[in-house]
Amino acid sequence: MAVRGRHRRYQPNRINRASLTVTAGGAGMALPLTVAGTAGAADVDTWNKVAACESGNNWSINTGNGYFGGLQFKQSTWEAYGGTAYASRADRAAKDQQIAVAEKVLDAQGPGAWPACGPRAGLARGGGSPDVIPARAPSKPERPKRDVRDVKPEVTPQSAAGTAEMYTVVHGDTLSGIADERRVRGGWQQLYDANRRVVGADPDLITPGQRLSVHGQAAGRQKAPAKQRPQSRTADREAAERKAAARKAAEKRASEKQAAEKQAAEKRAAEKQAEQKAAAQKQREKQREKRPQTSAPQAKNAAPGAVAPVAASPSTPYRAAGGSWSKGYHTGVDFPVSTGTSVKAIAAGRVVSAGWGGSYGYQVVIRHGDGKYSQYGHLSALSVKAGQQVGAGQRIARSGSTGNSTGPHLHFEVRTGPGFGSDVDPLAYLRARGVRI
Repeated sequence: MAVRGRHRRYQPNRINRASLTVTAGGAGMALPLTVAGTAGAADVDTWNKVAACESGNNWSINTGNGYFGGLQFKQSTWEAYGGTAYASRADRAAKDQQIAVAEKVLDAQGPGAWPACGPRAGLARGGGSPDVIPARAPSKPERPKRDVRDVKPEVTPQSAAGTAEMYTVVHGDTLSGIADERRVRGGWQQLYDANRRVVGADPDLITPGQRLSVHGQAAGRQKAPAKQRPQSRTADREAAERKAAARKAAEKRASEKQAAEKQAAEKRAAEKQAEQKAAAQKQREKQREKRPQTSAPQAKNAAPGAVAPVAASPSTPYRAAGGSWSKGYHTGVDFPVSTGTSVKAIAAGRVVSAGWGGSYGYQVVIRHGDGKYSQYGHLSALSVKAGQQVGAGQRIARSGSTGNSTGPHLHFEVRTGPGFGSDVDPLAYLRARGVRI
């Protein structure tokens, strides 16, 4: 009989012993029940418990495993004990009719006809009467009669599973519960591997009626094998392979973590070094600004060599108001030119920065001899690098639309310092040096 899963609990049927609705002549009606006790009788509650164990109290179950009805009759047993007087098969008979036939089986074979579920439910000869007299089915042409002596003792799916190393799943079973009860070597994983075709892809989903191959005996019947079976050696080898794979995966994860930490440390060191280099560069620039004797000759020669940054007319003017700019106004002037147009230095000077400038995209900032700074933004390509000396009209980059830009153009600014926020009118600066735009 069934070996129950760990999480199963018995659910008693709500039918009481006082009355039972049966079907007579094709119409349902409530009939009073009278006592019909026998020497091997058991009460309805006991039969309910047997059915709960065997079939989950499903009195019309037919899973295709050769056993039918709530008490899991074989067809030969059903016929030999008069079941065909009620229905052709047990699953087609009413509950009280199945109990009536079960009483006959109990009287003839005893509770051993249900070897696992019978004792668990308290089934025994000489128990209380089920208090039911089932209605017989309409008469049919007689079939060849079979004598009780022609039928072997009742063997339910669960008792057959124990001797043939096969197990039939019933309601409430789990693979772990079956593996523990049957003492399967390798646990539920080995049980699942051996029955993967039957169970399917999800080991947590098994259904009543599935036949599982188990390598072991029921609890209390375990026999020590004379030698290890090939299946056991295969299971041990697979377990060792799984452990080796898990160990290898753990080592790989540790190695990857170590490499990631090393890379992060190198990145932090590079960032720190870049910050120190930028701070040193800024300090040098401040020191140069404090030397008026060096700036004077450059300022003297700055004006004659001034040129326009691109050969185009401006579009968005300086100090145009709008919420698109962080200061509330346009800090430079835009020249609408296509991507790839040559951008020239407006005057001789030294490149302060050349690279990514946030919302300006790629940019170049040049410090000129008069102490002013020119900035060129939204570039697509750079032709100079920080620290390089450039002349007036020298190509320093190509225009583009990088950073916070709505289309290809050159953003041009003139500042009193290298950073944002020190802007002056760029066109006035160029016109003061003879550049006509």
